[in-house]
Amino acid sequence: MKRNRNKLYTTLTLAMLVIGAIVMSCKKNEEPTPEVTDYSIIPDAIKKNFKSSVLISTSNGNIVLKSYGIPDHVTPYWGEGNAKYEAQTPGQTLTPSVIQTQNFSMTIFANPVEASTKEPTSLGPIGMALNGVAIYNDREGGNVPVSDQTLTSFDRAGGHSGPGGLYHYHFDGDFTSYDDANLIGFLRDGFPIYGRKDADGSYPSNLDANGGHVGATLDYPNGVYHYHSAQTSYLNSRFYILKSGSYHGTKGTFTF
Repeated sequence: MKRNRNKLYTTLTLAMLVIGAIVMSCKKNEEPTPEVTDYSIIPDAIKKNFKSSVLISTSNGNIVLKSYGIPDHVTPYWGEGNAKYEAQTPGQTLTPSVIQTQNFSMTIFANPVEASTKEPTSLGPIGMALNGVAIYNDREGGNVPVSDQTLTSFDRAGGHSGPGGLYHYHFDGDFTSYDDANLIGFLRDGFPIYGRKDADGSYPSNLDANGGHVGATLDYPNGVYHYHSAQTSYLNSRFYILKSGSYHGTKGTFTF
C-alpha cells in the first residue's frame, strides 16, 4: 500500500513539473518583443534639434518623444538655492509652484498631413519644445484668454509653473525664440513651430487662422507646413503667443 502511495506521489509530482514547464514556456513565448527604434522615419529636424534630455524613439510607425519636462535655462521657478535660479524681475508675481520633474510622453505621426476637420487646441500640453518643456496655448484655467494679471507670472522665457510644479511655455522668449526664425518645437499634430520670422528674415504675411503656412524653413528647405508664434505682442507686453486656434493636423497623444 505504501509502495503504491509513493508511486502515485511520484507520478503527480512529475505531472506538475511538466505542466509548470509548459506554462512557463507559454509565458515566455507570449512576452512582447521589444520594438527597435526605426530611425529612418524620424525627420532630421527632430533628430538634430531636440536636446539630449529628450528621448526619441518610434512605436508602430509613429514618433515618441519623452522628457522630464524641466527647462535647461534659468528661471525664478527653480527656487532659491538651485543653480539655475534667477531672481524675478520687477513687477513679476510668481505662482506658488516650484518646478518639479514630470514624465512627458508625446506621440506624433512621422508624416503628418492636414486634417479635414481642424480640432481646437485645449488646456494642457499641446506640444513639446526642443528642451522637453511643454507648450501650452493662449488660454488659462477656465479656458479663458491669459489675463493681464496672469501675464505678470511669466518669466523671460515666456513660461511659468502650474499645479504639480509643471513648468510650461505660453509665449516665446529669450531661450526658445525671440524675434527670429528659430525652431521652437513640435505640436501634437506633428507639425513644427517656429519663431516670428521666416527663414529669409521676413515676417510672414500669409499665415492662416491657426498661425501657420506652407513654406521653406531652415530645417525644411523644400517647404513644409509650420506654425509661427504670433506677430503682435500680447496685451502690449514683451510676450508673443506661441499658439492659438486649432491644430492643422490630427493630434497625437501627450501623457503626463
